[in-house]
Amino acid sequence: MMATILDRLVESTLEILAQRQNSTPLAHLKDMAAAQRPARDFAVALSGPQIRLIAEVKRASPSKGVLNASIDAQSQARSYEQAGAAAISVLTEPRYFQGSLADLAAVSSAVNVPALRKDFILDPYQVYEARAFGADAILLIAAILSDRQLAALLDITRELGMAALVEVHDRIELERTLRLDAVNVVGVNNRNLNDFTVELQTTLVLRPLVREGIVVVSESGIHTRDDVLRLAAARVNAILVGEALVTSPDPLTKIEELLA
Repeated sequence: MMATILDRLVESTLEILAQRQNSTPLAHLKDMAAAQRPARDFAVALSGPQIRLIAEVKRASPSKGVLNASIDAQSQARSYEQAGAAAISVLTEPRYFQGSLADLAAVSSAVNVPALRKDFILDPYQVYEARAFGADAILLIAAILSDRQLAALLDITRELGMAALVEVHDRIELERTLRLDAVNVVGVNNRNLNDFTVELQTTLVLRPLVREGIVVVSESGIHTRDDVLRLAAARVNAILVGEALVTSPDPLTKIEELLA
């Protein structure tokens, strides 16, 4: 069977993880994490009567290639916050997304809203790494984690005072995720991580299956005010938008248009 894009991303992440573990001991990351300011409340930031926006700092993607190589993460994040973003998502994967932990640290120190580390998190080391560099929340992708791994990573996340956005893209992954009591924020990725096709309907189908009290975030393929209205009508709490913002000549106006 041919390797999918997701398979390649996981393989690459494991290589990078091994390099980082060799260069920075876990004990040092734990000390850095302990010295950080308390984590901001991600779930609360995404709750409320109006749909909330997680605005993403992203320079490239595996499906589209380079989107905006010249982005300064810190100034972009400040613009997002000024325009009304409730949280900032920061890609830290270096090879396919051109992100870095330095971007995460820069964003976390520049804004007053929660910062989400978006990466392919597979190991407890990466959770401590996220907190050490200022993350208030992390992305956990159900498709690349066993039930045991997901539960263990959620436990560490909670111990560090952070939140986890647990991402699913089908009913099976959602049902697995909802069996875990520690889950309070679920992200529905409208992008199929095997072939990277996008369908907003994914969120609309899965949203009714999520019990009350869990924050639901729709991710990927959100470009217009009509898209946002469809999701708001389905009682989605928040949207995560990256491509539409980083490719816009005026991201502030784009955010105002989406949240109008």
